[in-house]
Amino acid sequence: MSLPIREDLRGLTPYGAPQLEVAVRLNTNENSYPLPDDVVDGVEKALAGVLRDLNRYPDRDAVALRADLAAYLGHDLSAAHVWAANGSNEVQQQLLQVFGGPGRSALGFTPAYSMHPLLAVGTGTRWVSGRRDDSFGLSASSVAEQIAEHRPDVVFLCSPNNPTGTALALSIVEAAVAAAPGMVVVDEAYAEFRRPGTPSALSLLPGRQRLVVTRTMSKAFAFAGARVGYLAADPAVVDAVQLVRLPYHLSALTQAAARAALAHREALLATVEAIKVQRDRIVETLRGYGLMVADSDANFVLFGRFPDQKAVWQALLDRDVLVRDVGLPGWLRVTAGTPDETSSFLDAMREST
Repeated sequence: MSLPIREDLRGLTPYGAPQLEVAVRLNTNENSYPLPDDVVDGVEKALAGVLRDLNRYPDRDAVALRADLAAYLGHDLSAAHVWAANGSNEVQQQLLQVFGGPGRSALGFTPAYSMHPLLAVGTGTRWVSGRRDDSFGLSASSVAEQIAEHRPDVVFLCSPNNPTGTALALSIVEAAVAAAPGMVVVDEAYAEFRRPGTPSALSLLPGRQRLVVTRTMSKAFAFAGARVGYLAADPAVVDAVQLVRLPYHLSALTQAAARAALAHREALLATVEAIKVQRDRIVETLRGYGLMVADSDANFVLFGRFPDQKAVWQALLDRDVLVRDVGLPGWLRVTAGTPDETSSFLDAMREST
């Protein structure tokens, strides 16, 4: 006898990327650099400071962490403008719980982050796949037209976009907010890796109550294992999200570790420039191999086009290099790692094509 699973969940598979034991793992856009010793020491001290009080619930609203995140973001933001949760996925899920849900819809422009449709399904929100042009780009007019056509309650924009790596012009975000009847969520998970001169949607927040920017500490901060994400928005949005957050959703250990990481942000973010160098090296070298490569403002690169990207993926794996098949026919995505990891990938690519 089968379980009485919701009809809209039947036949779906969980989100996930292969977790394989390989020498070079470049498939999930992690920061390849481990935490520096001084950061490890700082996190350990912060955790030790809260261990004795684990018999008590944590700060339900994570006010101190939100204040630290606001200080990091700048743009005259305060704790009232920021909300934190267990990864930006949970933040986006909470936004859909508040502003989406049964009878409502969310629009995203695919290919984009594949969790957004799954979050929509999980919250009972109807998902609408928007269109990009042949080079995976978006224009302000196209975004506005598609929003006018579908009238979604929530619009997702990714800047830089995953899996293509390209950032959005602010004019596109402005057009989306002007056209949208509901909320516009700009996913800036990879914002710290943008090329010089590429703006953030944070600058557009003043006066735009229906605009939300989500960020994460998983990528640039090399804090993926801690699961910390956050949003910046009008304080009314933060108040609304708290209607659906689980009580004490962010543990005392998580809050302490995240605050310690933010206190050592200069040491952690020092790896960002090194990763950008390897990203640009990948772009230049793969183009030298005669491949098509998307410009990237992230810590990864989308490349192709292959008659059979699965065969190339397997050929790389056979050489102990794991990249990501994102399900886009003809294309693969690789994370920019350390110089040695990048060399291993590029050597394997040369041998595989």
